[in-house]
Amino acid sequence: MDIDVLTLFPRIFEGPLEESILKRAQESGRVQVRVHNLRDYTHDKHRVVDDRPYGGGPGMLMKPEPIFEAVEKLQRNDSCVVLMTPQGAPFTQARAQAFAKKPHVIIICGHYEGVDERVRQALVHEEVSIGDYVLTNGALAAAVVVDAVVRLLPGVLGHEDGAADDSFATGLLEGPQYTRPPEFRGMRVPEVLLSGDHGAVARWRAEQAESRTKQRRPDLLK
Repeated sequence: MDIDVLTLFPRIFEGPLEESILKRAQESGRVQVRVHNLRDYTHDKHRVVDDRPYGGGPGMLMKPEPIFEAVEKLQRNDSCVVLMTPQGAPFTQARAQAFAKKPHVIIICGHYEGVDERVRQALVHEEVSIGDYVLTNGALAAAVVVDAVVRLLPGVLGHEDGAADDSFATGLLEGPQYTRPPEFRGMRVPEVLLSGDHGAVARWRAEQAESRTKQRRPDLLK
């Protein structure tokens, strides 16, 4: 899989891309993530990427020219162009799974008051938001999307079913998990998990996942 990220702040990605699973996924060749500075697609002395909005109002808008030039240079026949914006559809596990099946994703990181509407009209296939709040720019949100997508690629987690029982993967929150020691400060691991009865363990986990979801996220059960 190939991922190209267009941003005004490429250094924001240096940490996430150089650690843990994302780093190993790139080193193994399962994904190639390239981060591009949108200022590199300007042609004026000051590398201007923004301007005042027509009609007035606070803030600045990202100009269409650098974004169009960058996308048109990187785009392939199999590309999916994604815009990070608070106005986008909620980013969910299902959407992450859909992106993970695409061979090439281009992510545009919004900034200032957003992007010129013509970018949405002519270039963007999907608009995505990671939550009902506003960040100073879309780079952090894009890093979240990249992480959520890459961990779903075959072989990235090291186990074929590594993400199969994650929260949201089944439509439910994941239930409680325990590890050694079996007793810690008077708190014991449920006996069913120590029983060796795989069927009973599976039933307990399913019950716990449903119970936790009812308690914390009843909206998911609708």
